[in-house]
Amino acid sequence: QVQLVESGGGLVQDGGSLRLSCAASGHIISWSAIGWFRQAPGREREFVGSVTLSSGGTNYADSVKGRFTISRDNAKNTVYLQMNSLKPEDTATYYCARSYTMIPTTTSYTYDSWGQGTQVTVSS
Repeated sequence: QVQLVESGGGLVQDGGSLRLSCAASGHIISWSAIGWFRQAPGREREFVGSVTLSSGGTNYADSVKGRFTISRDNAKNTVYLQMNSLKPEDTATYYCARSYTMIPTTTSYTYDSWGQGTQVTVSS
């Protein structure tokens, strides 16, 4: 059974940085992609970015482009989300999930094996 576990969340000040990790129980090199999503209280879950595991190609939501970077270490079966220049509006629970489509999308229903999430809080 595939299992994803996020870690690295915490409390950071406006303008600070955090690096989230998404550790997988399986060999991610055989997967197509992993996506990062976030959900703030009272809001819909939204796409943050994705990484294609074979090529390392990435895609980002406009709201995080230029501030967030996704990378992967296939040998460690881990995907990272480096978040710089954090803003209070980035406060949310962050989730990683596996894409079950060959080409990753920005919609959550094309992902499965969701992790439990890690909380990121950015104070102003």
